Amino acid sequence: MNLFDISKPVVGKARIEINRPVAYVFCFVGKKFFDNYPRWALEVSEFNPLTGTEVFVGAKARQIRLEQGQKIESVFEVSEFETPQKVTFVGVGTPFRNTYLFTSRVDNDFTELEFSFELLELELFMRPFEKLIRMAIEEGAENTVENIKNLLADGCQ
Repeated sequence: MNLFDISKPVVGKARIEINRPVAYVFCFVGKKFFDNYPRWALEVSEFNPLTGTEVFVGAKARQIRLEQGQKIESVFEVSEFETPQKVTFVGVGTPFRNTYLFTSRVDNDFTELEFSFELLELELFMRPFEKLIRMAIEEGAENTVENIKNLLADGCQ
């Protein structure tokens, strides 16, 4: 295997326990994604659902993110939508995947939310920076789950 294989994904994951039932958390994150995503993704400066606000496999959205002073535009679509366990988004023309997994805990009163961000390809010239990129992705994943938990703790719907 080539050490600098561009098809080797760079992945960051984070988990958090939220004091809400899984159906509630899934509704906030999954069903109402197009309404709520900009509330927890603070780096998103512009966000536009392209197929309406309903979330379904094939639904698309466009976003502009501010990352280290740069505006990065991308379009992504829902590739998996399994109520109330999983929602996955993939980049359209951009090699990334976001997955939100929901697991019920303690008599359905708590939800474990796992978020993963996968950069599915990393260009060869970026491979020497893979460790830094991975650290940034992991930090972003941690921020994502923390922001969602904080919004839900404040009673957001």
